[in-house]
Amino acid sequence: MMKRIRNTVIILSISIGVLSCGDKAQPKTLSEAAPSPYPVVQLQSKTVTGFTEYPTTIEGKVNSDVRAKTSGYVEKVYVDEGQKVRKGQTLFKLETQSLSQDAGAAKAQVNVAQVEVDKLIPLVEKNIISPVQLETAKANLAQAKANYSGVTANIGYATIKSPIDGFVGAINFREGALISPSDATPLTTVSQIDEVYAFFSFNEAQYIDHLQRSKGQNKAERIKNSPDLTLVLANGKEYSEKGRIQTSTGQINQSTGTIQIRAAFDNPNEILTNGNSGKIKFPIEYKDAIVVPQTATFEQQGNIMIFKLGADNKVETSILKVQGTVDNLYVVESGLEPSDKIVISGIGKLKNGMAIAPQDTSFEEAIKPVATLFRN
Repeated sequence: MMKRIRNTVIILSISIGVLSCGDKAQPKTLSEAAPSPYPVVQLQSKTVTGFTEYPTTIEGKVNSDVRAKTSGYVEKVYVDEGQKVRKGQTLFKLETQSLSQDAGAAKAQVNVAQVEVDKLIPLVEKNIISPVQLETAKANLAQAKANYSGVTANIGYATIKSPIDGFVGAINFREGALISPSDATPLTTVSQIDEVYAFFSFNEAQYIDHLQRSKGQNKAERIKNSPDLTLVLANGKEYSEKGRIQTSTGQINQSTGTIQIRAAFDNPNEILTNGNSGKIKFPIEYKDAIVVPQTATFEQQGNIMIFKLGADNKVETSILKVQGTVDNLYVVESGLEPSDKIVISGIGKLKNGMAIAPQDTSFEEAIKPVATLFRN
């Protein structure tokens, strides 16, 4: 009996010991666990410049259509497409044989009318005939001279010359083609390209933003104070010369909701020509702005969100209103203050109100673009 009691006591002692050991090995609850480290950065105000791109078309400063002033067949084309020409240089020659014949007949009519006038003058002086007859003859002479002048002018018009210095465009009519002043298509177009115009469009909001950002009391002053523009060519390279806005149409197109802008670029090396296309890079400067790396943000229900560090090292979400994008950065309009600290990585594991162990990081290091490891 005593042996059975002793065994029972031993078993109870072992059980209590096991339970005690179990209590000591039990892990802490989640709320008692040490906070995880996360990199945070103190925000700073920074002046940054972003670019907005707009499709553009290029035209020569002057584009002069070359048209015939008289009808006829093209007898000779003296220039080729793309050729540089001077003002007054002959471009085309029309057939003038029939015009020369007309000129001969018109000249003969002038001579006949002149003889009639010469014959009547002495008769009027002697009062043999009425002065009315002489005046009629003089009128006939004037009409004959006018006809002759018209024919000779058409002969002159048969030699078609360049109206400006520039470069010849497409030649739309060749030898043997019948042309007339009423043709819808010009013989060619000569473009002056020492300076070119780049045309692009703002929508209504962009146009208002531009006017409000530019300094000046009126439109002319704001245009004068507009920033320099960069032209990206069709091959993706930036053009060497900077451009300036010269004017706008001044009215919003009701069908498209846009307003056309004209910028000018010098073209000293004649790289640009009529009909080129490209993109205008329009700079927008954000002075003393709050910027955050896009990688520190996430989207939720259409909002751009960020985690900022709150009291007791607990994170809290904030909705950002973004006014622009510059490279890898968001330019923040509202939702953050310069005094805030934000979490810059690992945000996928965070929840609102979660405590962290903040690890301070350099602001300049935090906003650096992430290097591209692989390229196509």
